[in-house]
Amino acid sequence: MQLHRKIGSRTPAAANRVLILLSGLFSWAAKIGEIPEGFAPAKGITKFREEARERYLSAEELARLGDALREAETVGIPWEVDEARPTAKHAPKLENRRAKISPSVTAAVRLLLFTGCRLREILHLQWSEVDFERGMLFLADSKTGRKPIVLSSAALSVLKTLPRAGRYVIPGISPFRPRHDLQRPWAAITKRARLEGVRLHDLRHSFAAVGAGSGLGLPIIGKLLGHRNVETTARYAHLDASPLRRAANLVADQLASAVGQMPAQEVETG
Repeated sequence: MQLHRKIGSRTPAAANRVLILLSGLFSWAAKIGEIPEGFAPAKGITKFREEARERYLSAEELARLGDALREAETVGIPWEVDEARPTAKHAPKLENRRAKISPSVTAAVRLLLFTGCRLREILHLQWSEVDFERGMLFLADSKTGRKPIVLSSAALSVLKTLPRAGRYVIPGISPFRPRHDLQRPWAAITKRARLEGVRLHDLRHSFAAVGAGSGLGLPIIGKLLGHRNVETTARYAHLDASPLRRAANLVADQLASAVGQMPAQEVETG
């Protein structure tokens, strides 16, 4: 309990994750006979309340992200120099202060956005798991086990631009190892796009949000994201307004007609 409180004073979510981990650890230890059955120190500890953090990129923000990605992989993202520091006089000229980002990194970002996949699913993606003929990914090991991913035309186009330099689609320093993370380039891209605080995982949320807002329906979105439980997809229910809007129009149009008001489709728009 003391550990949970200590961690929770700074990061409640991390404290709750530790509690879940310890609970599972004690259950496993009891199962294999290492501790007495029923010995569960983590039992009964109340979890901290967590604020749901679901960030979706707006159309304007997506446009800025696209601009930053194109700039990053072509001319490079400009970087700043602290002119007050003594070493500033040795810095390159202003027009040469640009850092190009690897096309494989920008491709990874686009794949995250166009597929709704998790970060590790893209970074650990192997060419053997890509089926161009059927337009599918067949992930051998994801967070939810074996997982097929239907590829959009946009995602397929990104994949076709990448060279097959080794085993992994997004290689690390060695072509035989996957890239470890995208933290540094993502920080530079989001800063340039004025998207401070946006996480890579928010691209997955944005994929789901656009699908819900387009009226695809939560079961379809859940399948695209690889959710096993409908409750996981239900967090996007408030964005799925299309069925309700159609129902509202159906009812209100009949009522409007009854009171002599023009139906919505006949009202002139400016």
